[in-house]
Parts: sequence; structure tokens; C-alpha cells
Amino acid sequence: MDVAWILLVIAGLMEPCWVYTMERSERFRRPGFALATVVLIVVDLALLSVAMRSIGAGVAYAVWAGIGAVVTLIMGVVLYRDPMSPARVFFAVLLVAGIVGLHLTTGGH
Repeated sequence: MDVAWILLVIAGLMEPCWVYTMERSERFRRPGFALATVVLIVVDLALLSVAMRSIGAGVAYAVWAGIGAVVTLIMGVVLYRDPMSPARVFFAVLLVAGIVGLHLTTGGH
């Protein structure tokens, strides 16, 4: 896996982090969480931008959003007791399969 893909995975994993801190900031009324949110967003988008130098924008964005969606789904189940149905598991697995497929078909292996 080359550096661009590693940065893209890190960026994808950072997205749920800033979603979490944004939620904890209570509409930016808690300065610590608000600042953390802004910093995480800036770093996240910077990593995505660097990854997009080597990986096409469409593929990079799809992978970034897919990783963020799956991790956010897992965080919802673990942190907020969101329900996890067989259908949700199936579609999360489809997202992961799509991410792996995009990686394998764009020379990222």
C-alpha cells in the first residue's frame, strides 16, 4: 500500500472523530470540543487533499466517505447503543467490499 492510500485511510478514520467532537461540542458551545472539531476537520481535509494528488478525486472521496460511514456506524452502535440489524451489517459489508474493490482496481495494491 503506498503512502497516498495510507493517508487516505487515516483521513477516513479521522472523519468519525470530528463528527464525534462536533456532537460533543453542543453546537460549538463547548470551546474545547469546538476547537478539536475544527483542528480535526482541517487535518482530515489536508490528508484527503494530499491523497488526491495520487488517487483520483472520485475514488479518493468514495473511499474516504465509505470508511467514515462504516466507522461512524460502528461508533453509533458502541457509544450510543444504535440498533444493529442484519440489514445494516450487510450494507456495511457492501461498503467495505466497495472500498477494497476500489483500492484493488486503482493500482493501490
